[in-house]
Amino acid sequence: MNSVKTYTLFTDHDIYLFKEGRHYKLYDKFGAHSVEKDGIEGVYFSVWAPNAKKVSVIGNFNNWNDKDHILFPRWDGSGIWEGFIAGLTWGTLYKYGIESPRGEILEKSDPYALSWEQNIQAASLVSTTWYEWNDKEWLENRWKKNSLNAPISVYEMHLGSWMREHDDPDRFLNYREVAQKLIPYIKEMGFTHVEFMPLMEYPYDPSWGYQITGFFAANSRFGSPQDLMFLINDLHHNDIGVILDWVPSHFPGDANGLHRFDGSYLYEHEDPRKGFHPDWKSHIFNYGRNEVKSFLISNAMFWLERYHVDGLRVDAVTSMLHLDYSRNEGEWEPNIYGGNVNLEAQSFLQEFNTAVYKEFGDNIITIAEESSDFPMLTKPVHDGGVGFGMKWMMGWMHDTLDYFKEEPANRKFFHHKLTFASMYMYNENYMMPLSHDEVVHGKASLIYKMKGDEWQKFANLRALYVYMFTHPGAKLLFMGDEFGQTKEWNFTQSLDWHLLEYPIHRGLQTLVKDLNHLYTHETAFYENQFDKNGFEWVEADDLENSVYIYLRKGKKRDDVCMVILNLTPNVLDYKIGVNSGTHWEVVFNSDDERYNGSGAEPHIFKEENEEYAGRPKSISINLPPLAGIILKQKKDKKYKLNRIKQHKR
Repeated sequence: MNSVKTYTLFTDHDIYLFKEGRHYKLYDKFGAHSVEKDGIEGVYFSVWAPNAKKVSVIGNFNNWNDKDHILFPRWDGSGIWEGFIAGLTWGTLYKYGIESPRGEILEKSDPYALSWEQNIQAASLVSTTWYEWNDKEWLENRWKKNSLNAPISVYEMHLGSWMREHDDPDRFLNYREVAQKLIPYIKEMGFTHVEFMPLMEYPYDPSWGYQITGFFAANSRFGSPQDLMFLINDLHHNDIGVILDWVPSHFPGDANGLHRFDGSYLYEHEDPRKGFHPDWKSHIFNYGRNEVKSFLISNAMFWLERYHVDGLRVDAVTSMLHLDYSRNEGEWEPNIYGGNVNLEAQSFLQEFNTAVYKEFGDNIITIAEESSDFPMLTKPVHDGGVGFGMKWMMGWMHDTLDYFKEEPANRKFFHHKLTFASMYMYNENYMMPLSHDEVVHGKASLIYKMKGDEWQKFANLRALYVYMFTHPGAKLLFMGDEFGQTKEWNFTQSLDWHLLEYPIHRGLQTLVKDLNHLYTHETAFYENQFDKNGFEWVEADDLENSVYIYLRKGKKRDDVCMVILNLTPNVLDYKIGVNSGTHWEVVFNSDDERYNGSGAEPHIFKEENEEYAGRPKSISINLPPLAGIILKQKKDKKYKLNRIKQHKR
């Protein structure tokens, strides 16, 4: 029986910070690092397993036996085992053979491994995240793209099912192949950011990536770490930001993963009322354990630093913050104050946001997927908030989809589902999500949530998109929704790109393209998107006609757009009160033939200098059916979107 040579990357200060829960770059210390010791090249291994009786490195270099390369426990009580093995190189397969307190021999992949094998019992690979980046200009200026005063329009996508080759539909495109096809498409469509569903290593395809085993490993289905870096670097070169889904909420119970890592409940909470997720049959991190907090925050830092990611969308925050999430009475334990808030998870999220914003400032953004009314999620930690940059506006999403599922004749009974969001839309910094969750599990695709015949379905969805892109807040649209994917999303198949052979689908895609252009070029729609000065109702109560009218305002006094939604199939002549000294022109019409609409043209056919609806003047306009219309205050120069019909598709 041999032990490996001792070697360490840890200083006493590292150990202190790790045990205090304040070491945020553990990936520089733990894992497998190619190093040189006394002129000999090899690999230094270190792993946290405080309750283990013995830890060995097993792999394809020693026939997977646990007797030849035994690690040393550190003397300082940190629970870290470490050692140096000479002669190993990149690509070596390995695991840790861990003897538990009960004498079990566990074979565990490295929690800090940079690459994993692709199979159920995947081993780790000695790997590297070295890459010759050349996105310095992007990194120095990306604060302009992530600013709350900037337009943020996100294209959410599952990399494995966005697009596949026609002649081999079962094969994933790799990261580099995706770059060739995705970047021109995003640029043409005008989205500012791409959000990737999790690209960390996961064993189970139907989890879509949300059951992660390799938190520091780029998903090997699609290539190497350097291949993913190539994709991100190329996106940056084309002025496109990258948001990555991050899952600190739970992990699966795979035998080679974090569950009972050293034979004890090390990463997860031992009490199943806090440590087991009943919906996902997964294990919940112990947010009160300092070493676990260091692991998770280091993981967030890793993707932001090593992969130059511009933002993290944090999954399942609601489940983290609520002790009673998806639990019946008696299945959860109140906190010390008798409430249902998981105070340890709340503190962890505050520490996470504080750490990443301290490190990267406004160059990055954190986004919470959170569906409750938990207060102050996007308020600063020093003011008692949780510190996120944004949160998903789930209430807006549910109310909006519920409304558009109704027959137009019945919409008057549900009118205020579309106005209710204005009661709270500035309580937080909101992102409006029409995400993957809304087009799976029997919920139907977005286009088939709409009412009516085919033309009406598309007209309704075009109007919904006008409402979304002109509403205060950032935007998120799931792949396929931009052209009216008819089937529910299926993670095993490519999107139905052949639908773009049909004019009605091309028209919807063109509408989304033009709305992105409008949103990103018209300051009235984004400068005050998180400021109460940016929105004003003109007509919120016309139930009988299902008409909604509101103003969006930029920072300049005359920078104002008016949005009119006619959500019935009736053509209306409509009178609107306006302020003195304002003249209006139509700059956008979702019923335009360009979008495969009916071609009904809205015209302002009368202007009167008499008070109407509490305003000193009025205009009268004809409104196309099931349509969103945008007006802008006239300027000396002709507004460029007036020429939108002359743009080539």
